[in-house]
Amino acid sequence: MTPLTGTRPPLSPFPPTLLAGSHEGLAEVLATLAEAVDTAAAARRPGGPVPAGSPAEVLAAASRALGPEELPAEGLGPKAALQLLTTLLVEGGIDLSHPRAAAHLQPPSLAVAVAADTLASAQNASLDTYDSGASALAVERWLIGVLIRLAGLGERADGVLTPGGSLSNLMGLLLARDAAALRRGVDAREQGVAALPGPVVFCSELAHFSTHRACAALGLGEAAVRPVPVDERRRMRPDALAAALDALGPDRTPVAVVATAGTTDFGSVDPLPEIAEIAAGHGMWMHVDAAYGFGALFSRRLAGRLAGLELADSVTLDLHKIGWQPAATSVLLVSDTTAFTSLDREVAYLNPVDDTEAGYDGLLGRSLQTTRRPDAVKAAATLLAYGRGGMGRMLDACHDLARHAERRIAAEPALELVAPAELTTVLFRYRGADPAASDELNGALRRLLLESGTALIGRTEARAGGPGSPKRVCLKFTLLNPTATTADIDGLVDTVLDAGRTCERLIEEGAA
Repeated sequence: MTPLTGTRPPLSPFPPTLLAGSHEGLAEVLATLAEAVDTAAAARRPGGPVPAGSPAEVLAAASRALGPEELPAEGLGPKAALQLLTTLLVEGGIDLSHPRAAAHLQPPSLAVAVAADTLASAQNASLDTYDSGASALAVERWLIGVLIRLAGLGERADGVLTPGGSLSNLMGLLLARDAAALRRGVDAREQGVAALPGPVVFCSELAHFSTHRACAALGLGEAAVRPVPVDERRRMRPDALAAALDALGPDRTPVAVVATAGTTDFGSVDPLPEIAEIAAGHGMWMHVDAAYGFGALFSRRLAGRLAGLELADSVTLDLHKIGWQPAATSVLLVSDTTAFTSLDREVAYLNPVDDTEAGYDGLLGRSLQTTRRPDAVKAAATLLAYGRGGMGRMLDACHDLARHAERRIAAEPALELVAPAELTTVLFRYRGADPAASDELNGALRRLLLESGTALIGRTEARAGGPGSPKRVCLKFTLLNPTATTADIDGLVDTVLDAGRTCERLIEEGAA
């Protein structure tokens, strides 16, 4: 339509800085982040890695700062809103870069990864289709190729990023389920799992709980999971796995064996070559949950612990553990790209056949997600920035810290070393004068550190005396800060000892 003579095009009521994807908007993002940094510096930072106070006090203070739980009629404006949230997160949040933050497989993020993640968020690409992601697709394919070669998988290997290790394990077992069903002449995608007789999934007794969750979600049921005993090094026993498989009747379908490469508490790695041989002998899928341990491949010193990973049918890895990425950056690798066939979808408004044949395709058929953000960008930036050498040196530094913590704990009469440092975790207990009250004491010790804000350490239950012994409450250092020093570790141990003595006194006074 020809515009009326003398009229001017209407002006937008919104400024060009409203949207982050434009040049002006991205400049505004960077300027706003710089102001947020100044706000963070001015905020009252806690003396330790966690805010002091009880959970109720800390959460109530955060709620008060946010104001009433109702959508305001008019907003504060972008700068004021970000300043408010920055202050709230600094004063009441977790500082993972603090050297006494040592609770979980939750590392401080690398600066280059955060910067790249900001850029990826500003562009807001999605990886389901070419016209939603374009070059972001190439970034993920590059990253998958790098990780495939690092793992030693073959030319037919493939992979995809997922929202977390639990989802990677779910997808790995989904593909295993469908492969097992096809061997029985069942199309699980079309017919469901009702026609699949007696599905069974084997895993170590120390496997991550996401194996059970995945079996429940996939219709196999948690009862399908068969825990396999571990040896004195907390690794799955191949002889016990073989015996369990041999005992299966014809009314059972072995779906998969889940080997663990880096148990959450101990960092122990199941004997992958032996498990792979047993799985192959029974025509069964081997999935390796290497969410924690995969990062050992960055280190020339530790990479040998994952020997046999290349024999897996699928592998879970988390770069938001050893990889120092902002969560979530998980990956599922498969040894054969055709394993993704059961995820294929053709949708007229996303990937019609003629567009796909012309090259306008995306990654919809490799994922359970449709919209999927380009998390590969931050990981690619990190690997390009530091290479295997730099990543390996960071891991070696963390492993050295864990070995130092192990030696220091072993030398303290008040502490009991429960498990040495296989990767970056160390398990121990505070002994206490009364063995009968030691579980109560260790639980109270950790809560005292949390409430005081002085240290953030982990807690779990483990068989302190080895296989067959009762489970006891244990404390855990998870050391993933490559900038920490041995002096920081000594200070952390001293803090635990002080808290233990305080708790002993409080328990005695309470008993009196």
